[in-house]
Amino acid sequence: MRRVRLAAMLVIALLLLFGEPWSVFVLLPGWPVAGTVVGTVVFAAVMVGFPLLMFRGHGPAQSDAAARAGDVLLGSIWVLFTWSVLGHVLRLVLALSGVDDPARPRIVAGAVLVVSAVLLVTGNRIAMRVPPVKEVDVVIPRLGAGVDGLRVAVITDTHYGPIDRTKWSERLVAELNRLQADVVCHAGDLADGSVAKRRKQVDPLGGVQARLGRFYITGNHEYFGEAQAWLDHMTTLGWDALHNRSTVIERDGDGVLFAGIDDPTGATSGLPGHGPDLPAALDGVDPDLPVVLLAHQPKQVTQASEAGVDLQISGHTHGGQIWPFHLLVRLDQPTLSGLTRHGDRTQLYNSRGSGFWGPPFRVFAPNEITLLTLRRSA
Repeated sequence: MRRVRLAAMLVIALLLLFGEPWSVFVLLPGWPVAGTVVGTVVFAAVMVGFPLLMFRGHGPAQSDAAARAGDVLLGSIWVLFTWSVLGHVLRLVLALSGVDDPARPRIVAGAVLVVSAVLLVTGNRIAMRVPPVKEVDVVIPRLGAGVDGLRVAVITDTHYGPIDRTKWSERLVAELNRLQADVVCHAGDLADGSVAKRRKQVDPLGGVQARLGRFYITGNHEYFGEAQAWLDHMTTLGWDALHNRSTVIERDGDGVLFAGIDDPTGATSGLPGHGPDLPAALDGVDPDLPVVLLAHQPKQVTQASEAGVDLQISGHTHGGQIWPFHLLVRLDQPTLSGLTRHGDRTQLYNSRGSGFWGPPFRVFAPNEITLLTLRRSA
């Protein structure tokens, strides 16, 4: 029965995603019969082929070619669906303005097509660019004078995957090194796939320079593949893998504790010792030290606040990645992006991420490299 329910949900989702654009582009404009038949056949064929591409691309076969095609199709149909729904507003405006059929639905179809095409083209350019630097000051009153002004560069959600982004990775490293940060952090979702398949794209990260430390934690996507292998590989690249543990960095006689915990999916991964364990990460630390915690999902801030963490750095949300998907993300997470306060002491900085998952598009959710400057006072 569970499989039947899942199959039924999949069919309903496909009918909605493809059926709404089909109605806007094929059914309502009143094309000649031949055009309607051809358009219907095309939409039906793509709808049937889509789940097959996604299964072959992201299932056991791990075909990068199928994954690329399926991901592009997923992003495209989501944008077409969204703007097809919004097209009904335009249809109402045209009707109230006295525009008659068949001009009205054809104007709507043309407008939806143009808007969707523009968003997909610009969204791809944004997704594939080296992210711009977003600078944010974070006031942590417990900072010692020696670490006042500490500069922490953050990348997250690089999602190295079916599209070869080795050159992008090299340019990302160059931009990070230009910042001359004291600390560089990767807050999880490093890659999709095995170390053997993705190391070419990941290995440029070994060239990241930081004065005091480079820290990495797992995200949920590591647990879809080889979480421990990625922890080990990042260690060989010179990064400090904060696998439910912490380390102190010091400057001019003062220190900051950098701690990291696993993504919650690690608890059900079957890997011994995986899953978030904040008490273990903070065990035996000096209670007077300010604490910066790397935790992939923003919702982990609840536990961080209870533990008195000063600053949690997270990713995971991608800022929604393709509007209006952020509405679904907010059902699961307390924030999409930016700096927020949780309780008396704890602040959360949630990055929109540096890369993208799946569809190579970012619509109204730009990527970022974040440069956090820790300060004792505003």
